[in-house]
Amino acid sequence: MSDRVFVIGVGKVGRGLSRAFRASGTIVVGLHARRAHEEATSVGEYPATLSDANVVIVAVGDPEIDTVCASLAELARRNPHRIARGTVIVHTSGTAEPSGFQALRQLGFPCGTFHPLVPFATPERGAQLVREAWVGIDGDATACAASRRLAAALGARTVNIPPGAKKIYHAAAVMASNFPVVLAGIASQLLANAGIAERSAEQVVHSLMSAAVENLAHGSPAAVLTGPVVRGDMTTVHAHLQALRGDATAQAVYDVLSKAAAALAARRPLLDDAHLGGRREGERPGGD
Repeated sequence: MSDRVFVIGVGKVGRGLSRAFRASGTIVVGLHARRAHEEATSVGEYPATLSDANVVIVAVGDPEIDTVCASLAELARRNPHRIARGTVIVHTSGTAEPSGFQALRQLGFPCGTFHPLVPFATPERGAQLVREAWVGIDGDATACAASRRLAAALGARTVNIPPGAKKIYHAAAVMASNFPVVLAGIASQLLANAGIAERSAEQVVHSLMSAAVENLAHGSPAAVLTGPVVRGDMTTVHAHLQALRGDATAQAVYDVLSKAAAALAARRPLLDDAHLGGRREGERPGGD
């Protein structure tokens, strides 16, 4: 039998997932909101259609997850026909460890995490990106199995979140999804401050960052890293730091990331001497 999903929460993630599931052919029996919303199929009290779902996705902010869990547990106690025992309940947070899951498990509801590793800038964009993306999962075996099925239906892959490592896992996800945007903003502003038209500056940075990310598809970060640090060109690095003296934030970011780049470069494997003429890749002349 196909999965039937009931989504609680009409934020960017809840709406994006609802759209993505519908586009994939997965049945979405409801999109629930606390307050009226144009895309919500129900508001306030949980509707009778909740009983049609075999997976409930709690896509609300972290502070609200336990409140939603408590409401579902209360509903199960008061009216067991409104939410079938055995229904899988997962949340979309990358950091939360809901205490409310304990009561739900005691009532016979497998629980876990279904965390799309996608930047949901808008519901529309998130719905597109989640296809062929990754989803972090954890929880009870039945919940993990349901999460794998749902991810597969979207064309996504799953990664198991190691026990006790959720904070580190999520910090890494934030670095990968949020910080490139921050770097783009800093770099674009530097170009604009130097006299380059703002839109041109943004396009230049986007082009460079897209090429760098594309390189990652062909090798590890250590293997595809380029730039003055890799070449051992500390003269250029120091010149950059001097030029950035008027922008404390940009200078600090450049300094910290240059040190991180040096540590990464130190892990670079020796490449085939036939390609390098007996030199390390970092010793080759030219390039950025």
